[in-house]
Parts: sequence; C-alpha cells; structure tokens
Amino acid sequence: MQTRPFTPAEKSFAAVVSRLVHMNPFTPDRIACEREALGRGFTPVDPVISMRPDRNQESPNMLRLQERAEELVARVRAALVEGVPVDDQEALLYEDLVTFVLYFRHEAAFYRAVGRPEPVKGARASYARFAEEVTELLTLPGRTFPAAQDPAHLYACFFQVCRAYHHIFMHIIGRSMPAARLRAAVWESIFTHDQRRYRRALATRMADVTTLIVGPSGTGKELVARAIGLSRYLPLDPRTQRFAEPENAFHALNVSALSPTLVESELFGHRRGAFTGALEDRPGWLETCPPLGTVFLDEVGEIDASVQVKLLRVLQERVFQRLGESVPRRFAGKLIAATNRDLDAEMQAGRFRKDFYYRLCADIIAMPSLSERLADTPGELADLVAFVSRRIAGDDEAPALAAEATAWVEQHLGAAHAWPGNVRELEQCVRNVMIRGEYQPLRPSASAVPAPLTALMETGAITADELITRYCAQVYRATGSYVETARRLGLDRRTVKARVEAGGAPE
Repeated sequence: MQTRPFTPAEKSFAAVVSRLVHMNPFTPDRIACEREALGRGFTPVDPVISMRPDRNQESPNMLRLQERAEELVARVRAALVEGVPVDDQEALLYEDLVTFVLYFRHEAAFYRAVGRPEPVKGARASYARFAEEVTELLTLPGRTFPAAQDPAHLYACFFQVCRAYHHIFMHIIGRSMPAARLRAAVWESIFTHDQRRYRRALATRMADVTTLIVGPSGTGKELVARAIGLSRYLPLDPRTQRFAEPENAFHALNVSALSPTLVESELFGHRRGAFTGALEDRPGWLETCPPLGTVFLDEVGEIDASVQVKLLRVLQERVFQRLGESVPRRFAGKLIAATNRDLDAEMQAGRFRKDFYYRLCADIIAMPSLSERLADTPGELADLVAFVSRRIAGDDEAPALAAEATAWVEQHLGAAHAWPGNVRELEQCVRNVMIRGEYQPLRPSASAVPAPLTALMETGAITADELITRYCAQVYRATGSYVETARRLGLDRRTVKARVEAGGAPE
C-alpha cells in the first residue's frame, strides 16, 4: 500500500507547479520553472513572453505540464481517498496542483467570455462543471481544502487572471526586457506580488490602492491604465452564475486639456447654475463610475492646486461634492493617474502638493522610453510597426504596410533615431508612410542644437565640466525626463536638472 501521496519525484514536480500557479507569468522565472518541471521534455522558447505577430502563441511546454498535472492529480486523489495520510505541506501541494488543472480545463470558456457585455452568459455550463469538479477534487474523506469552500470566488479569480493576461499580453507589445518588466509591473499592480494573499483577502480591496504611471509622453500610459482598469476582480453570484459586470468601466480624462473649472465639472459633476454654462444638473465621472469601474486621470501633474485638494479628499475619505452643492457623494471605483512631469521637481517648486503625491504613490509604474526598448532589442521596432499597422490598416493590409514602413525607417532614419515622441511618434510615422510614402520627423531649429559633442571632444574645445553639462542636456532631450536621464547617467536627479538647465535643454 502507498504510504505517502507523492513520490519524491512527484513532490518535486508538484512544488514547481505550485510556484507556477502563484507566479507572475511575465517574468523570466516562469520559463525557468517550466524548464525545471519538464527537464528533458522542455522545448526551448523565447525568454520573454510577448505577443509576436510571426509566432504561434501556444506554448508546447504548458500543454505538457497540463497533461502531467492531470495524471498526478488523479493518482494523488486516489491515494487520499484510500486513506493515505497527508501532511500540511503535501495538502497544499495537492491543492495547488488541482488549482492548476482546473484553470486550464476551463481556460477556453474564460477566453470566450473576455470582453463580452455579459461574460458568463455563455459560460454557465462551464461554472456548473467547475463547481462539481472543485467538490470532487477538493472535498475528500477527512479533509476539505480551503479552495473548496468558495468555488465561485475561485472561478472569479481564474476569470480575472485570464482577463488580465489577455489585456496585458495584447496591448503591451514588445520582446525587450524593458517591455517585459513593464508587463510584469502591470501584473503586480493588479494582483500584487503575493497571489495567495490576493486571493485570500485583497481581491475586493484593490480599489483603495491608487496607481500612478510615470514616464515620457507617448509611451502608452493610457494602454497600461486600461489594462489595469479592465482587469479588476468581478465577483460571481453562484445562484445566477453571473459576474458583476460594470458598464462603461473605464473613464479617461486628460486634465491638461481643460480649465480647472471644467476639470472639476468633469470629475465631480455640477449643479445647475454652478457656473456660466451649467444649464442643468450633471453627474461627473466619479459619480457615474461603478464600484468595479476605473477613472483614469492623464497628466495629473498639471492639475490645479485647488483641484488637488478636492481629489486628496476623494483618496482619503472616498467622498466628494458636485460643484454648487453640499451633498456628499461616495466614489467607490478605482483611481489611476499618469504624468510625464517630474513630480519631485513640481513639489519642490510648490506646484504639486506633497500630501496629494503621498496619496498617489502607493503603486508606481515607470514607463520605458521607446529608445530604451530598442537599445535593448532592436528587433522590437518591427513588432511594434506590425502591431500599429494592424490597428490602422486592418489584418489584410497590415503585413504589406508593416514591411513598407519598416523598410522606410531603416533606410531613412536608421538605428540612430532617438524617437523623442516614443510609440506615439512611431504610430504617426507609420501613418505618414501609409499616406505619403515617407515620414519627416520634427527637426530642432539650428539655434536649439548645440555643436556635436564628438567634434568638440576631438578638437579639445570643451572642458570636462562643460562636457557633462552638454551630455546631460543631450540625453534629457531624448528622454524628456529628469528621472530617466539621471537613471541612465548614474547621477542624482537634482544634479541632472541643474546641468540640463545650464545646458539650455528645453523644458
């Protein structure tokens, strides 16, 4: 008779699968775990998991892992039913194996539901089977596993994992390590670094955590915000077998395009007569946003100080008032903010409140510039061009447009182009090539461009101090960020700012 539920080899395999179940799937550790679990059966794959238009996205390694996990779950369950003793560690490994198996059994149903107005309408049979399988695999003689106590919550967590993976994978493109780190950072913004804790206690509490996205203009901050906002946990009602699905779940507002009064009106709403042009009562985004929805404030660094005070109250107490009235109203959704400004410098200058910043900074995502991504992996340019081409020309025309745009960039701009407008500039470049067959990047005026540093260095016409100043200014023009410039050069941000201002780089 079997004396333990796992053999030593099976226990080692189960331990690796347990790590995979709770791992951030966008880190290189995932590939390392797959290799460790499969040994000689592992098929080499790209170290960075990303959407590639030229590759089959289905991993042969995950298919093998699913097959082995299914076989092991069946063997261990049979042993437990026969009364083989199990300690707490073995029980946890078995529960994680079952979790792994259950997710992949129902993954197809989850993906069919992603993005639909009523996501569970076509997946009711899936949940009914899921609940039966949870009971079968996790309610055994003498032991009921924690996951079996609330199958609806487990199913909702699985659906959230599927949605998050979809939104991150499909909208944050690139195989460079900076792009991989960005995807991993977004995953942690949704689930934190500890998925066990998230599933136990945090799934319904993440609205209280504000996310701040920082980085140069044109890097895709709104795409990141959408990936987070559209991947929130949706509870499942086991009686109706429906998710709580908010309508219009993502509201984006670019505050730099509006006056302070209009920003307040858009956010908080107004009462009739509150200001000139307020002809009727109107709710704002904070009021119309459902509890499972998200409000995204782009260019939050440009919000007027008076509006910062009101938003600070929203973040502290979750309450606000419409313009022109005193009735308190509650904001139950999640707030995401973004800025391309150096908030440290803005606070020192007195333009950004420190107390407001410290309510925003619980979760910060730093966006890499396009030049940083291409410096790591030059081939990422072709991936991004292919992605943009599909979006603006459709699937049928995308390959030809992508080839034309890539060839034009390589021939006329080359690897030296700094892409100061980042991915936004690349998108406009592809549009220009599509319309006119060429792209003319913005060229700084002659007065704004200093003499090449190489020429000055070769002739000895520049001092070491001047060289540092000019180099700081040059890198700042490429990044548009004091923080990013300081990181690249290994200098203090304040030193960079002083050098940039001395070098005459534009703000």
